[in-house]
Amino acid sequence: MKIIVVGCGRLGAGLAQTLSQRTHQVTVVDIHPDAFERLGTSFKGRTILGSGFDRDVFMQVGVERADGLAAVTNSDETNVVTAQVARQIFHVPRVVARLYDVRQAEIYKRLGIQTIAPTGWGINRIADLLLYSPLENVFSLGSGEVELVVAEVPRLLVGKTVRDLMLVGEIHVVSITRGNKTFLPTMGTIFREEDLIHLAVLTTSTNRLKELLGY
Repeated sequence: MKIIVVGCGRLGAGLAQTLSQRTHQVTVVDIHPDAFERLGTSFKGRTILGSGFDRDVFMQVGVERADGLAAVTNSDETNVVTAQVARQIFHVPRVVARLYDVRQAEIYKRLGIQTIAPTGWGINRIADLLLYSPLENVFSLGSGEVELVVAEVPRLLVGKTVRDLMLVGEIHVVSITRGNKTFLPTMGTIFREEDLIHLAVLTTSTNRLKELLGY
């Protein structure tokens, strides 16, 4: 995948290194040339000097072909403008913006921009938000410790019960959408083909949930 990281501070550099190590094509943008030193000699991606929301810079990094963009500078204003341009003008599929003022998060959520707080979010979690996942994030609670996600029931769970997908204190099946109706299941509710499952999950247990779903 082609990922753009705007901001090469400690978070941006770590994110770029992680994505690059996962063999993705990464381009890092920053207005300070010295910032790229944080990437180290092992970084295999591109670096572009400039402002993340500058149209010329966007064209230079090939934003129209990007699969994801993370705006993680130390400025809320820069991150929001960059994310809005990427999402609304260039239609980048996955956009993440770092926000220090978490009160604004819900506003940008409605615009299709996933926001992250400076605390409670690890580099690997941000990377997961940028990359494709069969789990669709619906809402984040608190500072991102708990997420509400939705997934189509996999074949391996068809015929099994809600109890088989529950982990006390980690993963909870909130509701099931079947046909045109959504209902609250019991532990004994049996999963059927084409069910949509809504789950509350600790972000630290996301990988465990993927294992249970066979992803």
